[in-house]
Parts: sequence; structure tokens; C-alpha cells
Amino acid sequence: MAFFSGLEAENAFTQYWEKYIGLPHPPHWLAAKASPLNLHQVAVFMKLMKENELASHLHSFCKQANVACSTNALVNKTTNGKTLPPIAQWNGVKETYDDLPNETPLSVANQGGLPYFRESMVKKGGIRPIPDLRDPISYKSFLPRSLVSKIPFSFARIKELKKIFGVVDDSDMDEYIQKTLMICEKSPIRGEQYTCATSAEDLIDFVVEKLGHHIRIWSTKSIEGSYENVTIGSVKLIHGNLSEPPVLCHSMPFLFQVYYCHVFHKVKVYAVDILTRKKLNHVIMACHYDTSTWNPNNIAFKQLGFGPGIIEVCHWINENGMVWTKTLT
Repeated sequence: MAFFSGLEAENAFTQYWEKYIGLPHPPHWLAAKASPLNLHQVAVFMKLMKENELASHLHSFCKQANVACSTNALVNKTTNGKTLPPIAQWNGVKETYDDLPNETPLSVANQGGLPYFRESMVKKGGIRPIPDLRDPISYKSFLPRSLVSKIPFSFARIKELKKIFGVVDDSDMDEYIQKTLMICEKSPIRGEQYTCATSAEDLIDFVVEKLGHHIRIWSTKSIEGSYENVTIGSVKLIHGNLSEPPVLCHSMPFLFQVYYCHVFHKVKVYAVDILTRKKLNHVIMACHYDTSTWNPNNIAFKQLGFGPGIIEVCHWINENGMVWTKTLT
């Protein structure tokens, strides 16, 4: 039964995709994030939530909805047979371009590898250290829009949210929730437009609003190369029109799937082949050419040694992240 309900959910997502996006179907990894709940299950859980009884049925809800009610999540811990370090503290939020607290030592900010670099540092045949490309909670699904709209997704109601999902104070999940909600409620950088998409429909709606219906989606193939010094293979420019900003979406560490999607002007996007010790990986690189409005405390400037507006700043797109670009019509 769970299989058929999941198939129904994936089909519903695909239908919404095909209605609004001029592509035949979503990537398989994104379609797999569709909520596995069927309409009957959604109705049951909405009733429990209305009656403040969801907490007493939490195990069944989390299992059926495929959401992360604890941090005992299945995170990729190996690549090429090599055990990876634990997920770094800032791994899920580095790419939101906000500043870390001033007292944060660079040694802490650098945990998980160096995420920022100059465009000139990525050349065919060169050697480049790759940071941790993992999504901190990679397997989680979206919740249906009808259900997620009833969940208190705001910092002001964080106690209520944590009570619903049984989240313990000062746990890893508590930290993930706090950081994600803070980012989703921050003031945008001047020139930035963003949303936190809490459902698959919200994600599609934002992308279509910003780019229209004729678009392409780009994503990093895998986490291979994380924590390795890799050889750079081909470097292909896939979006170079600085006057047509792409939409960048980052998977946020949260109970269910949330994407931080934003639009920045003057961004180029590259597809880069990296040669790890055993495999080839295909990764996406975004380079920001206007950093003049970024916070001076942004870790990119701490790591690269320059300030806002002086240099371009590039980064990889992590696991489950994506870049959307317009196609020529």
C-alpha cells in the first residue's frame, strides 16, 4: 500500500510539474522527494494535528511521511569506501550567504572543507580540494502543501513546532530547526529575492514566477570527491548571461524537505567534471560576480581574504541542491 501511495504522490508531483514547467518530467531524485502520503493519510494527520494529537502518533507519521523526526537519519557516511567525517556544523547553511556570528573562529567555519573559491582556481588539469557535498538530512520528503500549511513554520512559534515533532531542546535537530528558520526569516540582501519552499508546489511556483515556464534544471550528480583533492576535468559554461539571473535552490536541514531558493544578479553557472581517486563526478559550480551587497562578515570573505565587491565568489552546488536557468524559446 505504501508503494502505491508513494507512486500516486510522485505522479501528482509529475502532473504539477508538467502543467507549469516545459520539461517532460522532473529529475528522478527530485520526483522521489514527493510526499508518499495519500489523501486519506493526509486527512488523518490533519485531523490529529487539529486535535493536538499528532505527537502521540509521531512514529507512524514520520515513517509514513518519510520525514526526519530525529537526527538518526540515514546520511551518506562513505564515498569510494572511505569513511567521511560527521556532517560539519555549518554544512547546511553555508550557501545562504549570511554571516556567521563574529565570534566564530575560522577553524570552525572551515569545518566541512572550504566552500568558497575564485573562478580562476578551477581550471582543467588543476588540483582542487572539494568540501563536504552532503545534505545533512538527505533522505527527507516534502510534506503535502495542504498539510504543511497547518504547521507553524516560524521562529516565533518554534516551541509549538518542536512540541508537534517531539524535538528535544539543544539537540542537533533543534539547532537545525533554529538555523533554518532564522535564515528563512532574515531580511534579503539588497538585490536578492528569495523564498523558503516548504512544498514541491511552492518550489515550482517560485521558479516559474522568476523564470517562466521554459527552463532547465542542473544539479550535482553525487557526493563523490567530498574531502578529497581532485583533478579538474572539463569546465563547461552552462549559463553566462549576467543579465538573466538563475534561481539557486539549497536543501536546508529540517524535519521535512525545505528549499531556500533565491535569485541573485550577475551569476555564472558551470558544469565541472572532477576526477576522484576512483570515480568521475559531475558537479555544478555557481560564481557570483556582484558581491558588493554581501555582509562583510560572510565566511567567503574570511576565507578568501577580500571584502564585498572586490572579487567574484564561487561555490559548488551540494547534494540535493539545484540551479534553474531559462531556456531559449
